[in-house]
Amino acid sequence: MSRALLLALAFAAAGPLAAAAGASADAADTGPAVAPAGPAAAPERVAADRHDDGRRTMGRLPANLGRSLIGVWNADNLTPFLAGGVATSASSFFDKDAQEAATNQLGWSDTFETAGGPLYSTVFVAGMFTAGRFVKSRRFRAMTYDMLDAAVVNFTYTEIVKVAVGRERPNGQDEKSFPSGHTSNAFAMASLAQLHYGWKIGVPAYALAGLMGVSRIHEDKHWLSDVVAGAALGYVVGRTVVRVNSRGTDGAHRRATLGVVPVVARRTRGLQMMATF
Repeated sequence: MSRALLLALAFAAAGPLAAAAGASADAADTGPAVAPAGPAAAPERVAADRHDDGRRTMGRLPANLGRSLIGVWNADNLTPFLAGGVATSASSFFDKDAQEAATNQLGWSDTFETAGGPLYSTVFVAGMFTAGRFVKSRRFRAMTYDMLDAAVVNFTYTEIVKVAVGRERPNGQDEKSFPSGHTSNAFAMASLAQLHYGWKIGVPAYALAGLMGVSRIHEDKHWLSDVVAGAALGYVVGRTVVRVNSRGTDGAHRRATLGVVPVVARRTRGLQMMATF
């Protein structure tokens, strides 16, 4: 499949998806939504109240990006972080076995690698976001807004971890193997689809994200543990963005504050900082 065709498909996919989402979500978008206030509200608990809450606006996009970047470290993500860490550690024992099992290349793995790369994934997210600005479905608008937010947050954390860890790829191309960026982005998008549209959309979305991870191993670009870590990171980013952007108008008008308190003890001198957002 040529690069030009992939590029066209990535951008054109937003049109049919927007139309389908608008047709299926009209009934769910008829009433006003009031999301629960409070920073610790889990994304599952706000799943039905995340539309048109006064926060998903272009003017608030920079602030929402900042809140999402910080919100990854919310206690609500402790369980998936721990589960992802355990799964990544366990899968590292099978890195070489998985790589040896992937010697026979899959016919579709190259297509997945190209379609999930920075260029085409950026075009896809931009196309979905643009389509979301023109449809009447509040559900679709909210999801496509969150897609742009999640793509930026996921890219930021993925690159930071890649540089910090410096793990060499199986093919020796560079030292940016851990975690898999293709996989983390795919799972971030899949988690958004599931949280906004439920498991009927979430199951195929996660299946495609899983195939993306498999393709990275088959292309000799990542170890199994790189893919598992990418999946965990993407899932955390996706659920964080939905939670942060779904706090409702009460949270939207709450100003971010930074408090600094001096700490003086017998053998301790310093400052204690506390941020609320």
